[in-house]
Amino acid sequence: MRHWAEELARDHLAALGYTVLEENYVVRGGEIDLVMLHDRTLVFVEVRQRNRADYGSAGESLAPRKLALVRRAARMYLAKRFGRDDLPVRIDAVLVHGSKSRNRIEHLTGIG
Repeated sequence: MRHWAEELARDHLAALGYTVLEENYVVRGGEIDLVMLHDRTLVFVEVRQRNRADYGSAGESLAPRKLALVRRAARMYLAKRFGRDDLPVRIDAVLVHGSKSRNRIEHLTGIG
């Protein structure tokens, strides 16, 4: 785990019944913050955190380019771990608004 917001997101999703498979999966040109399993679906999770919205909210930081990199990394993960890319998958985002001591979590499912 690299950032407190990723730990918070991981723990939040685990409390909802998600199982952690991988944290900070890195491939050339991309990264997936969390790979989780939920109801037989592989869920690739992008975690975004902002203390303040002066330069945009956590959700606004989910640029199309970033989602394309997550999709690319997800395809590579599927090929490497399972030898195929036709498994049930989705991409979620966990947005953390605020600081480590005072925050609010927002979970967006199926964003890309």
